[in-house]
Formats: sequence, C-alpha cells, structure tokens
Amino acid sequence: MSTNKHKKKVLIFIVAYNAEKTIENVLNRIPVSLQKEFNAEILVIDDASKDDTYKIGLSHKNKSMSKFPLHVLKNPINQGYGGNQKIGYHYAIKNNFDFVALLHGDGQYAPEYLLKLLRPINEGKADAVFGSRMIKKKGAIKGGMPLYKFVGNKILTFIQNILLGVKLSEFHSGYRVYSVNTLKQIPFFMNTNDFHFDTEIIIQFVLNKGLIKEVPIPTYYGDEICHVNGLKYAYNVVKTSFTARLQRYNLLYDRRFDSIEDVSNSNRYSAKLNWDSSHLKAVNYSKDSTFILDLGCANGEITKHLAKSKRKTIYAVDKYKPKNIPKNVIFFKHDLNVSLENIVFYNKKFDTILLLDVVEHLLNPEEFVDNIYKMAKSNLDTKILVSTGNVAFIITRFLHLFGLFNYGKKGILDITHTRLFTFKTLIKLFEQSGFIIEEVEGIPAPWPLILGENFLGYFAVKINKLLNKLFPGIFAYQIWLTVKPSPSLEYLLKNAENNK
Repeated sequence: MSTNKHKKKVLIFIVAYNAEKTIENVLNRIPVSLQKEFNAEILVIDDASKDDTYKIGLSHKNKSMSKFPLHVLKNPINQGYGGNQKIGYHYAIKNNFDFVALLHGDGQYAPEYLLKLLRPINEGKADAVFGSRMIKKKGAIKGGMPLYKFVGNKILTFIQNILLGVKLSEFHSGYRVYSVNTLKQIPFFMNTNDFHFDTEIIIQFVLNKGLIKEVPIPTYYGDEICHVNGLKYAYNVVKTSFTARLQRYNLLYDRRFDSIEDVSNSNRYSAKLNWDSSHLKAVNYSKDSTFILDLGCANGEITKHLAKSKRKTIYAVDKYKPKNIPKNVIFFKHDLNVSLENIVFYNKKFDTILLLDVVEHLLNPEEFVDNIYKMAKSNLDTKILVSTGNVAFIITRFLHLFGLFNYGKKGILDITHTRLFTFKTLIKLFEQSGFIIEEVEGIPAPWPLILGENFLGYFAVKINKLLNKLFPGIFAYQIWLTVKPSPSLEYLLKNAENNK
C-alpha cells in the first residue's frame, strides 16, 4: 500500500476483551476513506480474553481482509481497561504516530465517525477530541442507554465539571482521539489500570492546558457485556476528581496530576498583600525601616514592593536572581544553606531582617539561625521578621487521620521543605539561638486564592483570624514571629566588668 509522507500518521487503537462476536464487524466498519487524509494503521490489543478474540483478529489479518496495515497483539496477563490503553499509547509514541484514536472492540462506538473526530485535531484545533453521546438532547436515551446509566453519567459529569472547572458534556465516553505529542507530556503511565483511567487522563489534559473538543456521536447499546462495577467506578471518578481539585489548593499532592507549568523558584511564589498575610505584615512592619535585609527573597515581589520607597536601601539574597531588580536593591546570589559570614553585608547593621518562609527550606535551620544571631547581635535594635507554615494546621491534621502526608508544590507541605514547625518548635529554635521573642501570631490561610478575591474569600480570612486568636496552634496556617537579638554573654560580661 502506497503512503504519502505528508499525511499525518494515525493509529486506530482497538481495546478488546472477550469481543469475539463483535471485533470483526468493528474492523470491517472502519472507513477506508481515512486513507485519503491520513496514513492510518490499526492496532488491536486483546487483553487476555477467555474467548477467540485474538484468533479472529489474526484471521482477519491473515485473510488480507483489512483495508489498513493491521497489528494484532495479546496481553499474556489481563492488564485492565486502563492498563491496556497504556500499552497502546506507548506503542503510538514508540512508532512515531501523530494521533491515536481509541475504539472499543465491542462495537459500542461507531467507527464510521472516526473521520469527524480526527479532523479537528488534524487541523490543530484540539489536543484531544472526545466523541460525546450527551451533546444531542435525549440522543443517548434514544440510542438505548439505560436510564440509570444516563442519569449517573449526567450526575458524575456535573460534579466533575465543577471540581475541575471545565464544561464538558460528557466525561465517560470511551471514543477519543489524542495528539501523541501531548501524550508524551503527561504521565498517563502512572494512571490506574481500572476503568477510571479515562477520567485521570482527562484531568491530566486539563491540568496541562490541553485543548479538548467534543464531537457528537450516536449511542449504541447492544448485547455486549458490561464489565464495569458502576458504584466502584462512580466512587473512583469522584475521588480522583476531588483529589485533583485539592491539589490545586496545595492540600494534596499526586504526581499523576503534576502539571508541566514552570515551577522554578522565580515563579513558585506570589505576593499576598490584599488580605491579612505574612507578606502584608512584613510590609507594614518595615515601613519605617531604611536599611533592610531580605534573606530568601524568591521572585523578589516583596523586595520590589518595599523598594518603592526610594529612601530604603535593601539587600536581597537568594539562590536565584529575580527579574527587574530596582536600583535601590542590592542583590546577592547565594545558597542560604551556606554560611553568610563571607558575604560583604555580614557586619552591616540592618534595621530589619526578613526571614519569610525561609527556615523550612534549610538543611540545618539551627546553624542558620545561629548565624543570623552572630550577624545581628551587634545591633540589639534589629527586628527579625519570621514566617513559616504551621504543620499542625487543622486541614493537615485532618488529612493525617486518613494517612495522607503528601508533599506538593506549594503550601505547608511544599516539596522543597526540609523541616516542619509548630508554634512551640519555631519559638524554641529562635530562643535557643539567642533571640528574644517579641510577638507570636497565627496567620490565616490564603482563602482568597482558593475562594477568590471576593466577599467570601475575605470573610473566610476574618473567620480564620478570629479562630487564630482562640486556638492558634490548630487554626493558624502560618506562624509569625517578631524577634530581636538578646545581649550576648560577651556583651553582658563586658558591661559587668565596666561596672566594677
């Protein structure tokens, strides 16, 4: 069969299990007109069927009945619906296909609609195209979908749209076309081998900002055997979608739903200055300071905000250099795990030192805080402003009840954190290094980031702030300390000798 190298390569991937009665009909119905627009091949993977699905597939190939290059494989051990898809998508990637179209060997989805699903993705209008039975009203019911499945599909899709912030008409169609380039970018191989694989891969496309288009398809229900446990499937679908939603709020972390966004240090953190936060407190406490040291300035948002006052001179330190540093900011590129003693500002007398979300990232916070004391002890009026996450926050405690202690990209369990603190342990850290604790306060969770910068988000901050006053150890999302160096023994001894 001649091929056109300018045509896109399409793999028509058929998952099959105990489909001896239907598989040949599905193969025969694949329209030969596909070859006019694509270089198409067919892959059938029999998932260790107990019937003659594999033999019929081979017979179809051996009789030269196929209109396309046909490959028939059989898993020696059943891999499950999701596991079988993983193998097929790996095959598509390995053999340099451009697109892969998923069909079912039981004939539930019409092969005649393949061209309609392929065209949007071929035209660059989508990264994935789903055949939807729900776009046309009552079309699914007329096509024989049982009422309980129709209602269940609608309810689950409604819940998932809310949790994932999308507007799909259906999450539960198994008729799909994927861009192979996009498949390469998502960890589909980590997904379940069970039936909710389809939900997990949708979530991965959504999180990675893949463009999904839906195309209406007819509904067909014949005498095929359904292998899906409906209640188990619904539970897994909701649980998976809810997990992805919680990860968006940095309350959970699952590598399957790790988007490919840039998470370098320069983009990891954002300023929170519109509500009660450690950032806002740091800005307010530094208003009268003219000489400031910002240790661990990250992307420099707080530094830049403080630098708006031209009378301030700010020294900023971080492992990565922020962009667009103002003229009154002197930046030092330095890993805070390495001693500060050899840096030129070590003996300078600062009005304020910022340690915002720093100590939890260090390999040895004790040594670091000791070093800060040595630097600050010559100026007993120096204010050190400290913030860190409260590992005893109520939501973190609640998740512990279910055995969940997952590190993520942000939040209390940021994957870059090396040490975790409660109020008592953070206070102890600074007291034992020679600091006097002047103020201890609980900081509310960043509810406006979760609920939106609206009445509800700001109201949640106020409620959280009230609860912090009553039970800070439980309800504070962050811990805030204002400390200053206590007189050193050397200083006290010198003054005692002078008073002889």
